[in-house]
Amino acid sequence: MRNIKAPFNKFAEIMIISICLFSFYAVKSQTSLTRALDYDGDGKVDSVVLRPKENNWYINKSSGGYAVTVAGMFPLDTPTPGDYDGDGKGDIAFWRESNGTFNYFRSSNNTFYSRSFGSIGDEPIARDYDGDGKTDLAVVRRANGYLLWYILNSTNDSISGYLYGHDTDIPVPGDYDGDGKFDFAVQRKPISGSALFHIQKSNGGSQVVTFGFFSDRVVPGDYDGDGKTDIAIVRDVGGLRDQKFEWWIMNSSNNSVVTKEFGNAELGDFPIQGDYNGDGKTDIAVWRSAVGETTNGRFYILEIGEYPFGSTGDLPVANYDVH
Repeated sequence: MRNIKAPFNKFAEIMIISICLFSFYAVKSQTSLTRALDYDGDGKVDSVVLRPKENNWYINKSSGGYAVTVAGMFPLDTPTPGDYDGDGKGDIAFWRESNGTFNYFRSSNNTFYSRSFGSIGDEPIARDYDGDGKTDLAVVRRANGYLLWYILNSTNDSISGYLYGHDTDIPVPGDYDGDGKFDFAVQRKPISGSALFHIQKSNGGSQVVTFGFFSDRVVPGDYDGDGKTDIAIVRDVGGLRDQKFEWWIMNSSNNSVVTKEFGNAELGDFPIQGDYNGDGKTDIAVWRSAVGETTNGRFYILEIGEYPFGSTGDLPVANYDVH
């Protein structure tokens, strides 16, 4: 009996370790996707708007309470939220193209940090590419017909350069293999017909997926909760006076496609997908600007609810991951 039992126990042990590792990476991956806008560290995306006329970030924390921060941004600066110090909370951050610098407030000690990285014409794509739990400074550059990806690795402060994509592609980074590291990915304009998604996974694999049209907006997220970024798009449908949003999501867990109608372009909605209830899944959501309705903006989250937050002229920070 001992000779039979020992191999069985060893196999069971290996299975348990494998399951635990899978769960670890899935949780780590989803945390990385959510953390950029989780300013109170409770595992939920917070409602955040940028008010350019005041140069303030207004944060409605999911755990309760509000925060207002003067960011020091200029009108042409780009919000680049992320967890740059690795404390599990989002940091207020932006990229200034005019001098090629990333600027952010460390939530761990409330200090301001600025570092030169990138140049005029680059696009910021700060994400966690090395899987250490910290957002890495990163930009893409269009040059000589290609996309060049430059990443400042937070683990060792080294700079890496990669060539991936054509200069007409749209960069759509995400953790498509669920290993806790963001992957290089692009949406490619077709000669005709549907768009192509090219993904270079950090685990060594690659993938090409036909999905949507090039005119669609890409809204990456983990909508099925399997720890991997799903390919997803938002399409304007309907007439000129009733342009609604149609969400198309390809679940990475089973490759099924889900469609939902939610939001209205005619009413000034912005897609702002994120995990607002902390269940490990990206929620379909929009922020409606005050134009044509009231003096207040409003958050609408599918199957969760709606609430007012923001005012005329504000911009929802969660829109930064819409391409």
